[in-house]
Amino acid sequence: MNADHSSRNSLSIKVADGITAMLAYWDKDLICRFANSAYLDWFGKTKDEMIDKISIIELLGPLYEKNRPYIERALKGEVQIFEREIPLPFFGTRHSLANYYPDIINGEVAGFIVHVADVNEMKILEMELDKSHRTVSEQNERLLNFSNIVSHNLKSYSNNLTLILDLFTEADSENEKQKMLGLLKGISKQFSATVNHLNEIVKSQNKAKLNSESINIYDYIEKSRQTLQVQISSSNAVVINNVSTDITLIANPAYMESIILNFLTNAIKYRREEVSPVITLDCTREYGRIALIIKDNGKGIDLEKYGNDLFGMYKTFHGNSDAQGIGLFITKYQIETMGGDVKVDSTVGIGTIFTVYFNSA
Repeated sequence: MNADHSSRNSLSIKVADGITAMLAYWDKDLICRFANSAYLDWFGKTKDEMIDKISIIELLGPLYEKNRPYIERALKGEVQIFEREIPLPFFGTRHSLANYYPDIINGEVAGFIVHVADVNEMKILEMELDKSHRTVSEQNERLLNFSNIVSHNLKSYSNNLTLILDLFTEADSENEKQKMLGLLKGISKQFSATVNHLNEIVKSQNKAKLNSESINIYDYIEKSRQTLQVQISSSNAVVINNVSTDITLIANPAYMESIILNFLTNAIKYRREEVSPVITLDCTREYGRIALIIKDNGKGIDLEKYGNDLFGMYKTFHGNSDAQGIGLFITKYQIETMGGDVKVDSTVGIGTIFTVYFNSA
């Protein structure tokens, strides 16, 4: 009988030593009463160095304080399952999944059994899956951004072309028709440049960094003003470009064009009917950054009511039937993608000031 028991005990120890997971028994005084050979690989401790000789506090060292809440709950009779990154004896770390099983005898916790498995490969796979998920999310975000740039930028050209063609058909003199043709040629040229910029964005989608180049802010404002010339004229708007002709910054051309077009378009769209729109653009240098300031005398925005939603997708505030709630959302995204940020100050019935901060060239 004793021989059978001894044989089974030896077999149990052999099985325990044959697995790569750590197996141990710690009594209620936190002294090791059993350990398998895996502790040598994980902690550099042999079974002889551990059993009846070492406390879990000594074994874990700095890890003890992290594991202490789980140990205390195990000694209260609660099963514990948790992940832990364990530093290896010589170098590197290993991700583990730990299980603490209370040993309850006659209603009293005598100690707890520990099973700690190596989940390093699973953790690496999990991180790779998470990375893939982030990549897909970023690609979807870029796709949404690109589709909105195309929609917004090309819509500006479409509206202008429609208005100019209407004016062309209504023109009474050859001189007026020639003027409209001149506008069409100018818009056509700008449209080609915009398509080229959008093409550059497509090419850069698989790159880690967005394509950027030196941009003259004054020139881009003038380009946008020319693009919106018909809307500006039909709304009796005045666009004042106070930006110095020598201020440049590093930015993506399509993004920069989209940002300026959107601010100007919004200032015209959300004008007060009783006054002609006046849109002023200035540029200053603040703390090594370039601040582009766009000020209008439009309807203004109730920031106390809408401030948190101002740059949200599909958020509209003025009840315009053609408002889609895309422009400011995508503009903020483009600004932040280029390392900038945007602030707003607005008063209902007075107007709005947007300040866009960019890194200097």
